[in-house]
Amino acid sequence: MTRWLSATLATAALSLAACVTINVYFPAAAAEKAADRIIDDVWGQQPAAPAPAPDSAPAPTSSLDLPRLLVGLLDLVVPPAAAQEPNIDVSSPEITHLKAQMENRFGELKPFLDSGAIGLTNDGFLAVREVPLAQRTAARNLIGNENADRTALYREIATANKQPQWEKDIRAVFAQRWIAKAAPGWWYQDANGTWKQR
Repeated sequence: MTRWLSATLATAALSLAACVTINVYFPAAAAEKAADRIIDDVWGQQPAAPAPAPDSAPAPTSSLDLPRLLVGLLDLVVPPAAAQEPNIDVSSPEITHLKAQMENRFGELKPFLDSGAIGLTNDGFLAVREVPLAQRTAARNLIGNENADRTALYREIATANKQPQWEKDIRAVFAQRWIAKAAPGWWYQDANGTWKQR
């Protein structure tokens, strides 16, 4: 019985290792965390404190835990480091420069966002909503500069991570996060393009 179990486990481990391929997929969770850090910096918000870790670890089991054993064997064949959650690099000089420009501009944009004259679009940008005629040129200039920096930011994050095909996905994540982190009273577009207020 022991010989059969050992042979079965070895065959299963080798079969799993033979099926392992390296795919570069878009790490949505890591992109959300990166977007939140950038948005918090640009808008001057303090990130929420992380939840405390649980104090007690699960008690070890004494019986044969076949799934845990298979994972352990797979870890021998494929190192666990290869399975760690990827990190999105947002530390390039260009990203830092774009973020600083956006931080500096936010003081001018905030009154327009607070009044509802400018809103957050569902594709990661800003748009004019109801700007008084006297302020329309200033608002359009601010929006044009902000949207140009956002376009460059999304592209640069993809480039800095050596994955230019991620640009569309990064923009989509940012679009969701800008809206999710918007202040109460700000206007945003829903998925259908209808303006709503937070």
